[in-house]
Amino acid sequence: MSEAVFDVAIVGYGPAGQVAAGLLGQRGLSVYVCERLVDVYQIPRAIALDHEIMRVFQQLGVAEAVQPFCEPFTNSEYFGVDGQLIRRMTMVEPPYPQGYTPSMVFTQPAVERTLRERVTKMPNVEVDLGVEMLRIDQDADGVSLAIDSPGKGTKTVRAKYAIACDGGSSAVRTQLDMPLEDLDFDEPWLVVDVLVNERGLAKLPPVSVQYCEPERPCTIVIGPKNHRRWEISLKPGEDPREVEKAEETWKLLARWLTPEDGELWRQASYRFHALVAAEWRRGRVFLAGDAAHMQPPFLGQGMCQGVRDVANLTWKLGAVLAGDVQGAAADALLDSYGVERKAHVRELTSRIKGVGAVICERDVEKARGRDTRMLAECGGQVRDTPRQDILPRLEGGLLSKHPHAARGTLFPQPWLRTRTGKQRMDSAFGNGWRLVLADAAAFRATTSVPPGLQVVDLASTPEVEGVAANWLQRNECTAALVRPDNYVFGVAASTDAIAGLLEEAAATLGLTLACPA
Repeated sequence: MSEAVFDVAIVGYGPAGQVAAGLLGQRGLSVYVCERLVDVYQIPRAIALDHEIMRVFQQLGVAEAVQPFCEPFTNSEYFGVDGQLIRRMTMVEPPYPQGYTPSMVFTQPAVERTLRERVTKMPNVEVDLGVEMLRIDQDADGVSLAIDSPGKGTKTVRAKYAIACDGGSSAVRTQLDMPLEDLDFDEPWLVVDVLVNERGLAKLPPVSVQYCEPERPCTIVIGPKNHRRWEISLKPGEDPREVEKAEETWKLLARWLTPEDGELWRQASYRFHALVAAEWRRGRVFLAGDAAHMQPPFLGQGMCQGVRDVANLTWKLGAVLAGDVQGAAADALLDSYGVERKAHVRELTSRIKGVGAVICERDVEKARGRDTRMLAECGGQVRDTPRQDILPRLEGGLLSKHPHAARGTLFPQPWLRTRTGKQRMDSAFGNGWRLVLADAAAFRATTSVPPGLQVVDLASTPEVEGVAANWLQRNECTAALVRPDNYVFGVAASTDAIAGLLEEAAATLGLTLACPA
């Protein structure tokens, strides 16, 4: 039995595990990853991602590489009992706040391969595929994983911390007896992916559609190229295994297509759940992705939530492992992961359930009342509702104690003018702590810049579109202190208040904001 020692061990190598490995590897940490499957899952499960996730991909250096596998999300139109339009979900108008198209559809296997290719270029990350994690134990100094390699026996991998990214049936979560809280959503659905030919495409709507019909609520999502997805609710008494059979699936698709119109790529029955882990940290072990939560798919946020998890966790682990944060402050920083992400997941799941309640009403009279109410609320004229308006902010954890509407929100990423053209803010200033100022002249005259803090001076590095300047003006502040995961720690209403904001952050962290980019 051999033993290896790493900074972080990751169990599971789906999207959350891949991003976690990449972000930790970029920091120069030694990382071990184990995964039961040898290759990425060949059939897409997630189909949607958003601009926040593209910003994380940018940090990993793969944003351009994944673009060929992504397309803008079309509008989503909701139709009621009598076929009338009752809601339209759209994108925010340009200029786009994060520097990318706000909502996108994507081809998951290709994007996962791109992420894995990025990680393979990191010599400090060891990826162990086709193996099984048998047991996880921990003590005061670290975590031990018992890894079974077929034909090679069992080995022990030792790490200072571990992240469970091993999916909804997480072996890590089960072994550590970390229960899930039920957020009261449990419905059977059939998910169907079709590669549609030209004849079939001519029959289908040009936008994504939610059929809010009591008889059988269902959804069509327009994926990349000729990929179309149906999510079809099952009726009481329907056998999920029967409807998965090709002939039965085509019967459910008959409203739109015939077998001559395309090729079934996948048909799988699921029970859509709303679940969240009661605790996200147990000592040196953290849960992330589907191991920590599951939510209905109505806003396409499942994979996005997992990437948000590891984007939040990895910079905190990096700061602790680098020794930038120590003692009680280090423990508090790591605890803030679960505080922030659990509350965010619960709130977003609540909002997703609200969208699901609109779609899934089975009582005809109640559904008709829903349609009447929704049309009355908009004066009979359906207005565009940007999807991003539904995403919540952080409410607790590592945030300034001074309440403000901007605190805990995702700070925008403006395009900045450079000598050679333009560049996104993160590419120009990195992903460490950043102080974004409308004009740094007065600040620099009165306050010294803490080591490791990047100052983004919009006066000397002007924007192309004014996204950040408008954000500061709209939030009535002159400065925003932005964390490494791009969320706003706090803001300063005046130049005189900036020093206090920096002192508060330093005192909270027990450091001088010297987190690496």
